[in-house]
Amino acid sequence: MTRNEFLDRLREALGNDLAAPAVQENVDYYNQYILDEVKGGKSEEDVIDGLGDPWVIARTVIDAAEGRQGSSAGSGYAYESDTQYGYERQDGYVKRIETSGRGWWKLIVILLGVIGVLIAVVAVVGGIISLIAPILIPVLIIMIIIRSFGRRR
Repeated sequence: MTRNEFLDRLREALGNDLAAPAVQENVDYYNQYILDEVKGGKSEEDVIDGLGDPWVIARTVIDAAEGRQGSSAGSGYAYESDTQYGYERQDGYVKRIETSGRGWWKLIVILLGVIGVLIAVVAVVGGIISLIAPILIPVLIIMIIIRSFGRRR
């Protein structure tokens, strides 16, 4: 996606819920951000990929604007970050934060937990069998002997 496509989509998404000056202010901010990052040596495509989906950014900006308007304290935004979705607020604007790799450690922890539970279940079942086996095996042997002698008569 090019810078112009990104900004057009952002403008379209913001235009549904925000006033024209607020839309233009956000579009200008992201335009300048992209230009600054490109001047810093990044490719336009990498910068836009790093920002993420303009519709998600717009939804976050709109939610923040609604939170600000509904805030009785008048202290700014209703929330400062939404890192669960990979976005954070910076100077009144929403910026995507790098989230790659964040989910892998959670997956590893869950996998280790499942393995731990399975090992615990096997250990408990094995312990029960090891406690019962010294009693159960002789009883079974005696029952087999009694049955075999009981049938011969």
